[in-house]
Amino acid sequence: MAGKSKDTVTKEYMQDNETFADVFNFMLYDGQQVIQPQQLRQMDTTLIALPYGREGTLEPVQKYRDVVKVLTAKEDGSTAYLLLGVENQSDIHYAMPPRNMLYDALQYVRQIEEAAKLHRKQKDRPETGAEYISGFYRSDRLLPVITLTIYFGAEKWDAPRTLHEMLSVQDEKILKFVPDYQMNLIVPAEIADADFAKFHTELNIVLKYIKYSTDARKLMQVVEEDAKYRNVSKRTVNMVSTVTDSQIRYTEREERVDMCKALEDLRAEGMAKGRAEGMEKGMAKGRAEGMAEGMAKGILSTLTDLVRKGLLTITQAAQQANMTEQEFVEKAGLKQ
Repeated sequence: MAGKSKDTVTKEYMQDNETFADVFNFMLYDGQQVIQPQQLRQMDTTLIALPYGREGTLEPVQKYRDVVKVLTAKEDGSTAYLLLGVENQSDIHYAMPPRNMLYDALQYVRQIEEAAKLHRKQKDRPETGAEYISGFYRSDRLLPVITLTIYFGAEKWDAPRTLHEMLSVQDEKILKFVPDYQMNLIVPAEIADADFAKFHTELNIVLKYIKYSTDARKLMQVVEEDAKYRNVSKRTVNMVSTVTDSQIRYTEREERVDMCKALEDLRAEGMAKGRAEGMEKGMAKGRAEGMAEGMAKGILSTLTDLVRKGLLTITQAAQQANMTEQEFVEKAGLKQ
C-alpha cells in the first residue's frame, strides 16, 4: 500500500464488481439486490472530447473517468441496457455538476459514434439522407448513463449539487430554458446509521468509519459495538486507513483484521512511545525535574498527535495528561 494515493486506492476499491453493484443497489433500489455483480462488465474509462479551438479547428482532449461498467440483461453479456459510472472524490469539488455532465454527454456521443461505425460496417442503407448524414438512424436508441459521485470524506458536502446552483442570473425566469443537471451523490455524513445496513459488502464498514472518523469517542464506540469490524478484509482496512489517514497496521500473515484491536494497539503504542520519549529526554537532563518535564512534553506531543488523528478526544487526552481541557488545548496548540 505504501506510496499509493487516495485516488488510486479508491479507484481500485470501486472497480470490484460486488462493491460497484452494492453502491448502485443502495442508490437506485434502496439496498435491494437488483443489480448482480456478474451482470457488470468493465468499460474503457477514456473519453475523447473534440471542442472547437482556434479558427474552427478541432482540438482533441482526453477525459478519464474513474470507473465505468456496462450492465447487461443476460448472463452471456449479449444485451446491454445501462451504463454506470462512479466518480470518487477524496476532497469536496465545487464544480462537480458540469464535470459529471460532460462525462455523461461524452458517453452518449460515444454511443452515437459506435452506432454509425456499425452501420458503415454492416453497409445497411438508411431510409433518409438525414440518417446517412448523422450516422444515427431513426430506429437507433441510446443506453441510459447514470453517474454516481462518492465522497470519501467525513465533512458535509457544501458544494453545488446542480448546475443551476452554479449559474449567475439576474432573471430567474430564464432558468426554465437552461437544462439543469442533478448530481447523484453519496456522502457518509448524510447516511443515517440505520441505512448502513442497506449495504451488503464491506463498503458498509468503509462509509460508517469515515462518517465518525473525526469523532474519536464515537468512532471507538461504533467499532466496538459493530461486530463487522472484528473481521475485516485487508483490502478494506487498506482503503479505510488511506482515505482517513488512520495508519491502521496489521501483520501480513493475517487473513482478516480485527479493526477494534488494531485501533486499541495503535493508541496503546502511541501512549508507550510518549512515555519512552519523555523518559529519554528527562534522563538526558540528569535532573528529576528535567525528567518530569521531558516526559510531560513527550506525552503531550503524543497525546496531541492522537487527538489530531482522531484516536482520542480532547477530554480523553486531557485526562491522560492530568490537565483541564483548557490547559491541554493551550499547551497543545489545538482549537476546540
